[in-house]
Amino acid sequence: MSYNIALNFEDGVTRFISCNEGETVLDAAYRNQINLPMDCSDGVCGTCKGSCHQGKFDLGDEYIDEALTDDEVDQGLILTCQMVPASDCVVDIPVASSMCKTGIARVQGSVLEVNLISPTAIELNVTADDDIAFLPGQYVNIRVPGTEEVRAYSFSSRPGSRELSFLIRNVPGGLMSSYLIGQCKAGDALTLTGPMGSFYLRPVERPVLMLAGGTGLAPFLAMLEHLKAKGAEQPAHLIYGVTNDDDLVCVKELEQFAAEIENFTFKTVVASPDSAHPLKGYVTNHMQDAPIHHGEVDVYLCGPPPMVDAVLGYFREQGIKPNSFHYEKFTPSVAAVAGAVA
Repeated sequence: MSYNIALNFEDGVTRFISCNEGETVLDAAYRNQINLPMDCSDGVCGTCKGSCHQGKFDLGDEYIDEALTDDEVDQGLILTCQMVPASDCVVDIPVASSMCKTGIARVQGSVLEVNLISPTAIELNVTADDDIAFLPGQYVNIRVPGTEEVRAYSFSSRPGSRELSFLIRNVPGGLMSSYLIGQCKAGDALTLTGPMGSFYLRPVERPVLMLAGGTGLAPFLAMLEHLKAKGAEQPAHLIYGVTNDDDLVCVKELEQFAAEIENFTFKTVVASPDSAHPLKGYVTNHMQDAPIHHGEVDVYLCGPPPMVDAVLGYFREQGIKPNSFHYEKFTPSVAAVAGAVA
């Protein structure tokens, strides 16, 4: 038996390794040619300290208190030289990937299909040549064919499949948009590097509030695919906001998720005052059904910078501090400014 371990480095790079039963994360990483920090490998120096808040594992009792205290264990800190996984795990490594003689994984793929699903949104479907593991909510960089430029896009498909999908904003005159709309054809080769990003779905242990703006819906589609496959007892509520009626996409998919995922609900909101949509305004105008529970909620937010700033301001004004707050801002050309507030 083996377990999938996601190593999240502080520069945003994620590398997945396979860890055999009874094997430490440090040994598994070295076997996969990833040199995690270490000096002793015996639980004495503390150099290999990281953190794990997702997954089951055993630390044993052979490390000393100077390397890892009981308080640090209670906070989720681990020593990779002592950590023996008992399930799939996500481990945060507090150094850059380049310091561990590793880097971003590169995968080749080919275009399966491109659809202009609204005037402002493009659906890109890609078949990867090799497996590409990612956490639901993460993104990859895709090189624009014929150039050295890359653009960052969140996966909208489920983890564990070579059939990948992306929901991309159609930017008039944009380099990737122009390629996809004007030149792209099935079979075109693409280069994907990643996965990357700290915006991903954590263990669902309390109610979840998802707030999406425009094509910021993409990572939530991947999260919902994960919830559909894994199940969750806690309620999850999505508020999806756009500027105009034509910007609303993937509503049928959301309706299907609501039918298949117990305790999942959603609403759509249109900002334009000229909209025919029943719910007008911004996502912050329609929070009355949100499972906030006086802060006992995990909030995930992805959208353009003004939306992110407005939501952060809303919670400050309401005097509510969620249990955790994970957000990702994106701009028309690149979607890689992320942060998390515990």
